[in-house]
Amino acid sequence: MQNFILLALMGLIAQLVDGSLGMAYGVTSTTLLLSLGITPALASASVHIAEVGTTFASGVSHWKFGNVDWVKVGWMAVPGGIGAFFGAAVLTSVSAEAAAPLVAIFLFCLGAYILVRFSFRRRERPVVVKPIARRFLAPLGFGAGFLDAAGGGGWGPISTPTLLSSGRMEPRKVVGTVDTSEFVVASAASVGFLLALSFTEVPWNIVGALLAGGVVAAPVAAWVVRVLPARILGTAVGGIILLTNARTFMSAVGIEGIAADLVYAAIAAVWLAALVHAVLVNRRAAAT
Repeated sequence: MQNFILLALMGLIAQLVDGSLGMAYGVTSTTLLLSLGITPALASASVHIAEVGTTFASGVSHWKFGNVDWVKVGWMAVPGGIGAFFGAAVLTSVSAEAAAPLVAIFLFCLGAYILVRFSFRRRERPVVVKPIARRFLAPLGFGAGFLDAAGGGGWGPISTPTLLSSGRMEPRKVVGTVDTSEFVVASAASVGFLLALSFTEVPWNIVGALLAGGVVAAPVAAWVVRVLPARILGTAVGGIILLTNARTFMSAVGIEGIAADLVYAAIAAVWLAALVHAVLVNRRAAAT
C-alpha cells in the first residue's frame, strides 16, 4: 500500500508538471521508474498506458478552460500516434541492457534542454495568432511521437517549445493542444507495447498508481497553467531529470570513478545556480 501511495504521488507530481508546462510527464515518470530498477521497455509501457487515462482527463480539463486548438490537435495527434506505435515496437525489440544507456542518454539530453529552456530563456517574442502549416505539424507530430515511445518521453519537450517558438499560438493554447493530442499518442504507444509484450509482463500496480495520481492532478494543472511560474518549475524538473539519469549517462559515455563524481557535483552546482537564477528573474519580472 505504501508503494502504491508513493507511485500515485509520483504520478500526481508528474501530471502537475506536464499539465502546467505542456511537457515532462513521460520524462519525469520514466526517469523515476528507471531509478527503481524497472526495465526501459516496461517503464515506458507503464507510463504510456497510465497516460491514456491522464491525458484524457487533462484534455477534457484544458478543453473546459478553453486551452485547446482542435485543428492543430488533429494534424499532430494522428502522425504522432503512428510514430509512437513504431517507437514502442523499436524499444521492445532492444534488450534491456542495450536500451538502458540509450534511454538514459536521451532523457539526460531532454533534461538539459528543459533546464536551459526554462532557466535561461529570454522572454518569448510577442504572439501573433496565425495558422501553422499542416506540412509542418504532421512531421513534428510523427517525430515527437516516435521519440516519446522509444525514449520514454519527448512528446511535450519536442512539441511544446517548437510551437511556442513559432510565435503563432498563445502559450496556454500550446500547452492545452499538446496535452490533448497526447491522448492519441499514448493510446497508440500502449497498443504497440501490449502487442510486443506479454500482458502479464506489464506492472499493472504501477500503471494504476500513476493513473490515480495523474487523474487527480489533471484538472488542477489545467487551471494553474495560467498562474504558475513556469520558469521555476521547469528549471526544477530539468535538474531532477539530469541528476537521476547522470550516472547511467556517464557510464554509457565512459566517464567513471572520480571523474564521474566531479561531473555529478558540477551538474548539481549548475542546477542550483540555474534555480537561483530562475527565482531572481521571476521576481524581477513580477516587480515590473
